[in-house]
Amino acid sequence: MTTDPSWLLAAQEEISETAARASGPGGQHVNKTSTAIELRFDVRGSPSLPEDVKIRLERLAGSRLTQDGVLILFAQGFRSQEMNRQEARDRLVQLMRQAAIRPKTRRPTKPTYSSKLRRLDSKTRRSGVKGLRGRPGSDDH
Repeated sequence: MTTDPSWLLAAQEEISETAARASGPGGQHVNKTSTAIELRFDVRGSPSLPEDVKIRLERLAGSRLTQDGVLILFAQGFRSQEMNRQEARDRLVQLMRQAAIRPKTRRPTKPTYSSKLRRLDSKTRRSGVKGLRGRPGSDDH
């Protein structure tokens, strides 16, 4: 298990949650209780997130990000408000952990001498095969 960076714990304080009515089946229970949770986190305005993490988090959020840079997660999978709250927070933490991973920079490499030879050899062979497919010329009679 990896230890979370300090900014991840600080970011938990910047979350705002609202309860809403869940959609879907459930009978009377779904009509009279607000069990769904809408979690909002201001990615652009967060003082605790490093800039590079903000950029990667915005990219990962995709359509869940508003034009103002607010990430909205909606959890309604459970009948209990507390379980939906926990699911929404878990999903946010998972997104943040994913955004915290710095992608490896690609270092361009040169093809080896033998790979160049193999490529040229295969091109020569292919050229010969295609040349034999043509119509016989007048000198072949």
